[in-house]
Amino acid sequence: MSDKVTLGKLSTGVAGLDVLLGGGLTEFSFNLIAGAPGCGKTTLAHQIMFSLATPERRALFFTVLGEPPLKMLRYQQQYGFFEMDKVGPAIRYVNLADDLRAGDFDGVLERMMKEVEGFSPSLVFVDSFRSVAQTARSGNEGVADLQHFVQELGTRMTSWQATTFLIGEYAHSETEANPIMTVADGMIALSQVHEDSTVVRKLRVIKMRGQAHMGGSHTFRITDDGIRVYPRMLPPLADDHRSGRPVDRDPRRVPSGVPDLDLMLNGGIPQGHSVLVSGPSGCGKTILGTRFLQEGARLGEKGVVMSFEKGASRLRNAELAELVQAGDVAVVESRMIDLTIDVLLDELDEAIDRTGAQRVLVDSLSELTLYLAPEGRAQLRTVVFRMMASLARRGVTVMVTMGLDDQYTQLQISQAEIAYLTDAIIVMRYGENEGRLRKFLSVVKVRGSAHSADLREYEITDAGFEIRPDRTEYEGVLHGVPSARGPRY
Repeated sequence: MSDKVTLGKLSTGVAGLDVLLGGGLTEFSFNLIAGAPGCGKTTLAHQIMFSLATPERRALFFTVLGEPPLKMLRYQQQYGFFEMDKVGPAIRYVNLADDLRAGDFDGVLERMMKEVEGFSPSLVFVDSFRSVAQTARSGNEGVADLQHFVQELGTRMTSWQATTFLIGEYAHSETEANPIMTVADGMIALSQVHEDSTVVRKLRVIKMRGQAHMGGSHTFRITDDGIRVYPRMLPPLADDHRSGRPVDRDPRRVPSGVPDLDLMLNGGIPQGHSVLVSGPSGCGKTILGTRFLQEGARLGEKGVVMSFEKGASRLRNAELAELVQAGDVAVVESRMIDLTIDVLLDELDEAIDRTGAQRVLVDSLSELTLYLAPEGRAQLRTVVFRMMASLARRGVTVMVTMGLDDQYTQLQISQAEIAYLTDAIIVMRYGENEGRLRKFLSVVKVRGSAHSADLREYEITDAGFEIRPDRTEYEGVLHGVPSARGPRY
């Protein structure tokens, strides 16, 4: 029998935050929400408060700023988490600005205790606590009295069985050296990272007593629904990896939409595989991806295309636009020019869940790098790895395109450290013969499956994507070494 005390956990109601906290907030804990102005501290506090507050679990929100609570409410009620019916019976606002001006910490504490006794809250918020600290430094009480005030506040709130949050505008260096840190059970730090005209919001759990929280900085966004946190972690493995069931060594084959390519793939793309289609500009990567989605629509399988062009009417070809307009394919796109992989994966997952898609086209990784924030551009391999891992967990079949510079006499498969992240690779390239530019295609790999090693010429015509069955004309040509019968390329 264990003698350990079980700590109650409170769900914050903030998507992704409970994961970082190790399951939620510890009940009756004393917490600090810190960060520079404008990074979302008050919004985070309100989202937690409105998620947890009920007539049985009341919340008391103390404001020590000069602005009245009415002004704060005007802005906070724009978010989806705000419930006006809770203000009054479940949530009460108290302005301590006048009490604070007197500089009497004991008087401020007694006023807070009076309000607590009258309302019996389970949740207490103080915004902004930095105002209290600044008063201490400029008044007669001093830093020692401030620390005593904080300790006394924490002790009294714990005795009242209230979970408490102090909200303060602190820089990173200030928080870890602040005397409040010796009292706080938990600390959440928010920041805005500014690089190359791009701003990315980050959240870090610095401290959370009694539970294993996740370290590191994690991206978050402020949306119409409030704050959403994106934990920096890989998705869980598919259930098949844990179930003990035998691995399917002969998965169903997914037709690509080009019958001759299916023959080269030994019957089609293994279901759940990711295929990298790489090649220079104009070689037909997007057309091949469109055939892949068209074939899915013909078989009744929904698809999702991640595109970086704005609007279905401006998609690269009319056939893909028709699939979107018919509802067979959903588009994931963004107007932001400082995307993070967390945001993209969230939007991609939502589209797959909403449509039940079985096929995904990412067109293209080359353009994706233009829209990523500097951090993502510098870590493209990590971005692709997380994307492929997330899609693999869902069991969808994925085709990813990537543009390459064609060197004609050199065989280039993909950008560095990208090739091994996908299950299959199809390389498209150009060759020159008698003043005519010709296109060639080969299957480089298919994990767990045999495949053709042929180098095949193909053409893109009004009739579609046509792969020539006869390869004798260019047999024996490789890396710019011509055969006696074939072209140089």
